[in-house]
Amino acid sequence: MNKTVKIILGIILLILLVFALKYFKDSNAKEVVDYKIELPFYSSLDTKTVATGKLNPEEEIELKPQISGIVDQIFVEEGDLVRKGDLIAKIRVVPNEQALVSAKSRITSLKLSFENAKTLFNRNKTLFEKGVISKQDFENSELSLNQSEENYSQSKNDYQIIKRGSLSGGSSANTTIVAQIAGTVLEIPVREGDQVIQSNNFNAGTTIATIADMSKMIFEGKVDESEVGKLEEGKAIKVILGAINEKEFPATLTFVAPKGVEQNGAVQFTIKADVEIEASTKIRAGYSANAEIEIESKDSVLVIKEGLLQFNRITEKPFVELLNDDGNFEIKKVEIGLSDGINVEITEGVEEGDKIKVWNKASEENNEDEDDE
Repeated sequence: MNKTVKIILGIILLILLVFALKYFKDSNAKEVVDYKIELPFYSSLDTKTVATGKLNPEEEIELKPQISGIVDQIFVEEGDLVRKGDLIAKIRVVPNEQALVSAKSRITSLKLSFENAKTLFNRNKTLFEKGVISKQDFENSELSLNQSEENYSQSKNDYQIIKRGSLSGGSSANTTIVAQIAGTVLEIPVREGDQVIQSNNFNAGTTIATIADMSKMIFEGKVDESEVGKLEEGKAIKVILGAINEKEFPATLTFVAPKGVEQNGAVQFTIKADVEIEASTKIRAGYSANAEIEIESKDSVLVIKEGLLQFNRITEKPFVELLNDDGNFEIKKVEIGLSDGINVEITEGVEEGDKIKVWNKASEENNEDEDDE
């Protein structure tokens, strides 16, 4: 029995010895990690910000009626080109019955006053010629006649305005809507037969049409508060329209809002820019657009790929690993400057010709796989 136990124990020890030898062999046979290296190089860096917004006409006006009524005729369509003074629409007045009756009654009353003043004038004229009354009394009766005639004439004009909306019905009448600028008709929100309200101090009035000069366009967008301090009015930028095959247009920054507005937890500032539009390009108001604004640029500076940087977990200071003459990597603290998101400027710590360790090997292998695809 003891002999059998000894044999079993011997076999177990032999098996454990074999596994131990195999483990040490595999451990010693592991491949040493071979890191790639990259060299710093000179390049130009540009940092840009992108503002999202829209392309709108610089000059856009809304035409509103000066009298309430019903749209009788519309003489243009959306998209038509018009000149200043062109007839856009005509309003038919629907008079207020009470105002109409009151105006008519005023005509009758003032007519009686006029006829009475005329009778008094003729009487005083006869008396003045006979020398019965003074010249002053005669002139007073003449003045009273002229005033009565003027009031009577004005009452008839008031009646016509209430009834028809104008006296002559010509181009200067309140019932006609004319273009105040030359441009393109962008929108006609009313149709013939619609009722409209006049524009006054208490009411904005009904918009008959919107006209804009499409030859002068501006970009209006928003930028984040972290970048607005680097913007300067008068700076050249690029405006890109996705609706026209990502076409680029030169523009000039003309306005940076002095006050920001909070949106979704971030403060945004409005910017505006004059956009140079080619005459052959068909532009529509309200196109979505992006503005590329160069914040800072440097020429011929020493840079490395930003992925080569490492950061100390405690101090959060950047460093790289340089290959020394012994074939080992040593840590080197660096000072960084401008970055465009791909390359970063090195102001101190690395010189041209230094061999920098590509420490993120997994990411490097993934990039190689993507390049192969």
